[in-house]
Amino acid sequence: MKKIFGNKVFKVLFGTIKTLLLVLIIAYLSFILVQRLSGNKSIMGYRLFTIATGSMTGVYNIDDVIAVKDWDTNNLKVGDDIAYQGNRGGFENKLITHRIIKIEENENGGKIFFTKGVNSKIEDPSITADQILGKVVGKVPVINTINHVIKSQAGFFLFIFCPLVLVIVLEVLQTITCIKLEKKELVEISKVDDIEEVEEEII
Repeated sequence: MKKIFGNKVFKVLFGTIKTLLLVLIIAYLSFILVQRLSGNKSIMGYRLFTIATGSMTGVYNIDDVIAVKDWDTNNLKVGDDIAYQGNRGGFENKLITHRIIKIEENENGGKIFFTKGVNSKIEDPSITADQILGKVVGKVPVINTINHVIKSQAGFFLFIFCPLVLVIVLEVLQTITCIKLEKKELVEISKVDDIEEVEEEII
């Protein structure tokens, strides 16, 4: 074990695995904390959401993590993907990410937005500007990949569980090896001291 833990290639590989795992865990936990603690409020002009249904499949798939940016509703146009808070027609208290298919003006000069999922046959109930949380600007690359891996049983087992168990086992073995080496060194030092004492007595 001493030779293995002392090998330079092993040290680099082991260190890389530990660093990657640490970065992945911190990144994902940060994402979870932002989602949970923000309460869907904008942070530095952005919100993070996870796609929960297949209504936008092909553009955004289930478990995709998307970034929604605060946006002036006057600058929204047909074809833009937006996130909004539903308030009627079965969409009450739900966060919806759909595409604008039509924009009209009401009697008061305000705008009414009509949206629909790209895979939905029926359009959503119309919404007003105050319901819109922002415009979808894309997926969040690293977090999106991590989320898909963790949500997949095979991915979680192969890329999270197994490496984590390996790191824990190797850390334990490394600690045990270090303890044994320290004990051995202490025993050797003790023997040297005993020999020196004997030599002094002879002299």
